[in-house]
Amino acid sequence: MTNLDLYAKAEHLLGIEEATEALYDLYRSELDDYNIKTLLDVGCGRGGFMQRMISDGVTCRGVDLSSVMVEECKQQGLDAECIDVSEVQGKYDAVVSIFDVLNFLNEEELVKFLDAVAQRLNDDGIFIADINTRYGFSDVAEGTMSNDTDKEFLVVDAAFENDELHTKFTLFQKENSEKNQDNMYKKYQDTIVQYFHKIKTFQNLSGLKLIDKQTFSLYDTEDKTLLIFKKR
Repeated sequence: MTNLDLYAKAEHLLGIEEATEALYDLYRSELDDYNIKTLLDVGCGRGGFMQRMISDGVTCRGVDLSSVMVEECKQQGLDAECIDVSEVQGKYDAVVSIFDVLNFLNEEELVKFLDAVAQRLNDDGIFIADINTRYGFSDVAEGTMSNDTDKEFLVVDAAFENDELHTKFTLFQKENSEKNQDNMYKKYQDTIVQYFHKIKTFQNLSGLKLIDKQTFSLYDTEDKTLLIFKKR
């Protein structure tokens, strides 16, 4: 299991549903300003945003590096694939990467990712993504939390240092079997690294032009920045 698949298994215990819905509303509002007919959702998760845009008449495709997420999309009849954005065929009016996708990339990976996004945009195409502010990392994301249900227990321990957030996920899930009379749990553990990116990183890209940035409050005061790009 990859660390992204572990995140997928634990996501429902993180309490991020309201934040996710708020981001969907924000992205949808921004896209209303453009005549979008086709959309590529990179880091599509379980496909919630694609479902919203499909209801608006937009043709959507999603990619995610978590096979768990992609399988859930397919079960809902959504067009999704477990591939890197660089492997995507075709071009789109809009590309989105919602909820920290860019934060999972180091600077070298980020530049390659943004180049690949630019190549998948139609002329005049738009790319929207969000990143954590430094405050969002140091004062919101850092720390320890836990949550549990009858069958699961999750502990998350996050530390921010040198512009990197290292988050250790420890998930215990009760094993489903007739023999499991002793309430045996299976343990999953991995660390996910996220990176703080300065705005200047996005201002001199070869394929994308940063046309707008909006700092906003998702969990706390100005913890996120929305980035809007046009294809050069």
